[in-house]
Amino acid sequence: MDDGQLNGIAVGIILYDMGTEIERKFLVVDDAWREGAPAMPIRQGYLMTGALTVRVRTMGERAVLTLKKPLRGIARHEFEYEIPAADAEFMLNELCEGHVVEKTRYEVEFGGMAWVVDVFEGENAGLVVAEIELSAEEQVFERPPWLGAEVSEDARYLNSNLSQEPYCEW
Repeated sequence: MDDGQLNGIAVGIILYDMGTEIERKFLVVDDAWREGAPAMPIRQGYLMTGALTVRVRTMGERAVLTLKKPLRGIARHEFEYEIPAADAEFMLNELCEGHVVEKTRYEVEFGGMAWVVDVFEGENAGLVVAEIELSAEEQVFERPPWLGAEVSEDARYLNSNLSQEPYCEW
């Protein structure tokens, strides 16, 4: 099984150029993307937020620790490390700041590109966001009809911020 796959479901983590992530994020306006999209439950929490973000995440049986730091525009340094699931559960339950973010992630192919659609639960219920990871900020891609407004540069939609100020509190 390759690092970006879990039982045939891509988990949406792609590292570029020594750990650089370039991601665009959009609100989702309808459910047209859902048909046949594989689902993956995700729980994630934050050990540290700010200039450097340290996240712990479980995706099914897989667990990872991720470090992220803004680079420029929508690009970030991102480094991800597999950790034991029991360690991740302990961190989520005992060490994380704020709320644990719960969501179901769906993989959707559109226009030859891999999209992930996150349907948030718990304190962030009602929020549905689509993300696409790119190799360059100016990379051209076809926009699916189910995309709404772009929120890539709206910090409220960062998962780390959703753990501190959930969608239900907006």
